[in-house]
Order: sequence, then structure tokens, then C-alpha cells
Amino acid sequence: MEEYTADEIIQYVREEDIKFIRMAFCDVYGSQKNISIMADELERAFEYGIAFDASAVPGFGTEAHSDLLLFPDPNTLAALPWRPEHGRVVRMLCSIKKPDGSIFECDTRSLLKKAVSDAKATGLEFSFGSEQEFYLFKLDESGEPSKIPYDHAGYMDIAPDDKGENVRRQICLTLEQMGIMPESSHHEEGPGQNEIDFRYADALKAADDAMSFRNVVKTVANANGLYADFSPKPLEDGPGNGYHINLSVKNDSNHIILPSVIAGILEHIKDMTLFLNPVEDSYKRFGKNKAPKFISWSSENRSQLVRIPAAAGEYRRAELRSPDPATNPYLAFTLLIYAGLYGYQKGLYLPPVSDINLFSAGPAVTESYDTLPASLDEAKKAAKHSEFIQSHLPGRIIDIYC
Repeated sequence: MEEYTADEIIQYVREEDIKFIRMAFCDVYGSQKNISIMADELERAFEYGIAFDASAVPGFGTEAHSDLLLFPDPNTLAALPWRPEHGRVVRMLCSIKKPDGSIFECDTRSLLKKAVSDAKATGLEFSFGSEQEFYLFKLDESGEPSKIPYDHAGYMDIAPDDKGENVRRQICLTLEQMGIMPESSHHEEGPGQNEIDFRYADALKAADDAMSFRNVVKTVANANGLYADFSPKPLEDGPGNGYHINLSVKNDSNHIILPSVIAGILEHIKDMTLFLNPVEDSYKRFGKNKAPKFISWSSENRSQLVRIPAAAGEYRRAELRSPDPATNPYLAFTLLIYAGLYGYQKGLYLPPVSDINLFSAGPAVTESYDTLPASLDEAKKAAKHSEFIQSHLPGRIIDIYC
């Protein structure tokens, strides 16, 4: 990826008639926030940061300690294609710092940067690919979201049954204009449910793109008179929304390594489930419609928690199927990296493969498998008492989630 300096970005903004810069960041739950500055303020933003009231952002601060500063990352500049051509608007993702210059402990993007650095120091490089599902619902007469699906198509159906085809096309083209590369898109199993998948990227770019993706989908959906719903279980009797995370890991010798890394993730998956599935409805997905319940792995079977498809060389990867789109991608990738590092450093072995359908298997088969937390309360207890979580997340973030 090409690196840009602050001076190059300032020059670009002047030459391209850019009037507004959105300084974007996310809260601890992964909800994107931003403050918009005029182009003339950009130099100050790079050097001194832009102050904002952190007490108004859930979990960020109190009235007594409310000042935080946003520092834009020049490598994340992207024009917003849906804004006017004249007086253009661009967006940059930001680091969050305290007035003394130290990184704010609840800046999850900076946590991921540290995890990437720690992995590289161990000789490992992680790459991630995202598969996020969402529903398209119609708006009611007041322009508010309804629970009426945009269509009643099924898995990989085509137009005219699949009414979301043109919306997905518009989403993919918008992402491409922003330098975000989708790989494929299709209708999912639920009525009005869609999925768009991404190419592999380094951990930070993959998380940045996942965050931007949700914003683009909601913007394009709204422009089409629709509401995009990323919640884990939008319809009580419909499939939930999953966020399947694909990962691959290379060592210093450029060899793809997976078994010990996945073994580390399986060992700590219960501890980190709270951060991968952070709301009550997250737990309504598990155990049905291809969403896993048991802690297991397989090469092909989609009832398993982790799937390691048969592939060779650079295409060797693993798919974690438990997360949902309520997760904060920066936290999710941070914990997966540290769990993978743990497995690699300890030389862990994968448990026996589970080449059976755990959705239809009886109790005599499934009783030997450990399960994911069955509720948000169970997930909170597992995280709160986990040495692994305490070692890699700030106490303040743990307290907010627990």
C-alpha cells in the first residue's frame, strides 16, 4: 500500500477543490462517529489534532475528563462519492489521543495497530477478509425503518426475485471508488438478506474497510428508499446476520501457517465471544441457520465454528463463523491476532476434526463438544474472569462491555 505524508494530503486537498474533511473514528462498540472540518483546518489537525467532547461518546469519558484529540491518518483518505463534485468531501480515519499526547486507551484502532506490531515482532503477519450479511427493509410512510423485507428471494437467487441486485451493484461501485475492493456479492437465505465479501487485506486495512462498508451500505440503501439492518437477528423467524471472518497467517519464511494459530483461537474463543457477539440478539443466532454453537472445526462442514477449506499456498485460510456485524472489527481482529499468537508460541495442536453435521447430530454425539456461551450474561462472565482478555484489552474496555 502506498504511503502518503501529511504534506501530500494537504496539497491534494488544495488542488482538488475539497472543502470538507470528515475526521472519522469509532466508539468502543464499533459505531462510527465523525467531526467535519474545513479544508483550511487540515494543517492544524495533522500537527495539533482536533479536540472533541469525549463525554458525549458512550464509554469515552466524563465531564471532568472530557477533552480528547483526533489525529488523521493520511493513508486513509477517501473521497465520499455520494457527496457533490464541487466543494468535495473526503474522509480520513483518526487516532485518538489524550491532551498529553498519549494514546487514548479506548481507541480500538490503536489497539489493533499494537497487535499487528506485536505479531510482526514474533515473525507473523495476519491478513483478514470479511463476509458481512445485512437485511434490506422498506421504509414506512414516515420514512422510518419497517420490518418489511425488500424482497422474498432466497439464497443466490437472481432478478427479478432478487430486488437487491442493483443496490448491491451500487454499493460495490461506491466502495471501489473509495479504494475498497469487494470480491463478490449475492442474495442470502433470508428475505431481503444480502452478503458482500471482501478481498484479503492486512489487518488494519481490513478493519478500516469493514467499518467503511457499513457506512456505505446504509448510505446507498437510504438513497434507494431502504434501510440496511446489520443487527444479529433482525427477523425473529429468519436467519441471523453473520460476519464471517477469514484469516490467513504468514511467517517470516513466507509460509502460510494455520493449525497452531487456529488452535489458539479455539482455546480462547469462549473468552472473546463477548466482543465478537456483544448484544442479546447475538445469542439467538447460535445453533441454527448455519450459525455455530459448538467449539469445533472442519475442512468443509459449515455447521462448525471454524472451517479450513482445502486449498494450497496463498489461498490457505480459515473461516471463523461465530461473529456477527454488531462486533467492533478492530477489537475482533485484535483478539484473534493475540489468540493466534498464543497458539503459535505454545505450539498448540488442533483437536480432532469434526466432519459431521452438528446441527442434526444427537446428544450422544454433541455432548463431547464444548459450546459457545449461550447468552450475553454467560459471555460477560467468561470475559470478566479471563486472564487472556485482561492481558490484551484495557480494563476500561472490559468494564464497559461487562
